[in-house]
Amino acid sequence: MHRIVFWLVYPLLWIISILPFPVFYFISDIVFIFVYYLIGYRKKTVTDNLQLVFPEKNLKEIAKIRKNFYHHMCDMFLEMIKSISISEAELKKRFIFKNPEKFKELKKLNKGIIVMCGHYASYEWMIALQVSGVDYQTYGIYKKIKNPYFDNLVKKIRSRFKSELIPTFEVSHKIPKIVKSGELGVYAMIADQSPKRATKAHWIHFMGERVPVFMGSEFLARRLDLAVVYLHVEKVKRGHYEATFKTITDFPNEEPEFNITQKYISFLEQQIKNDPQYYLWTHKRWKHKKKPIDSKSIVIN
Repeated sequence: MHRIVFWLVYPLLWIISILPFPVFYFISDIVFIFVYYLIGYRKKTVTDNLQLVFPEKNLKEIAKIRKNFYHHMCDMFLEMIKSISISEAELKKRFIFKNPEKFKELKKLNKGIIVMCGHYASYEWMIALQVSGVDYQTYGIYKKIKNPYFDNLVKKIRSRFKSELIPTFEVSHKIPKIVKSGELGVYAMIADQSPKRATKAHWIHFMGERVPVFMGSEFLARRLDLAVVYLHVEKVKRGHYEATFKTITDFPNEEPEFNITQKYISFLEQQIKNDPQYYLWTHKRWKHKKKPIDSKSIVIN
C-alpha cells in the first residue's frame, strides 16, 4: 500500500518541482485557497496558539497573522517539493548565508559545530549549507517517515548536495563516532519540537508559556566540546531567504548549565515576535502546558 500511494503521488510532485517559479507560486496560491478557506487545515490549532502567546493582540490582528502564516506555509511546502529538482545555482541564489566566515573561525579552533534552528521561515532549504562555501561535512538530524518510500524521497532531497542525514535514534552514537574519527562536522538540528512525554523532562518558558524542551543539543555540545550557533533565517521576499549564524557559544563547557538552551530559545522567540507569520503555528508546541510538572523534572526558568 505504501508503494502504491507513493507512485500515485510522486509523478505529481515531480511535475510541480520543475515548473517555472511564476507558475510554481501560482500553484501555491491555489493550494492556499483550498487549505485555508475550504479545508481549514488545523485552523483552530493555529488560532489557539496565536491567542495563547499573543494575548495582547485583538481578533483582527490574530486573523491577519494567521492568514499570512498560511500563505507562507503553502509556499514553504511547495518549496520543499521544488527541492526535488532545484539546481545548486538556483538554490544558492534563493537561500543566502550572509556570514559563512563564522565557520572558518571555528575551524581554526578545531571545532565541530551544532547549528540550532526552529520551525521558522525556510528550514527545508538549509540544504544549501553544504554548497555555501562552508568547509565542513554537514549532517542533518531528521525523524523517519512511516512510509519508507516517502522516507527515501526525503533523504534523497535533503542529501542532494552531499549532506548526510542522521535519524534521531542514531544521534547519540553516530555523532560521537564522527567526532572521535577527527572529522569536523556541522550538525543541523531543529530543536523546538515538543517531547512526546512531558514527565521527567526539562521545562522552559517559551513565548510566555512553560513547555518541555529537548536538551539533546546542549548535552551533545558539552559532551563532545562542539561550538553552537543559531541559524537566524529571514524571508526577504517570496522564495528568497537570508541566513545569519549567531553565536550561542564557542566553548560549551564554560557556559552555565542550561544556558545554551536558554540562548537558543531567546533567539527563536525574538524572531517570532518580530515576524510571527513565519513560524510553524500548526505545530502543537504548547500541548503539554496544562500538564503537572513531575517532581523529577527540571525547571530551567
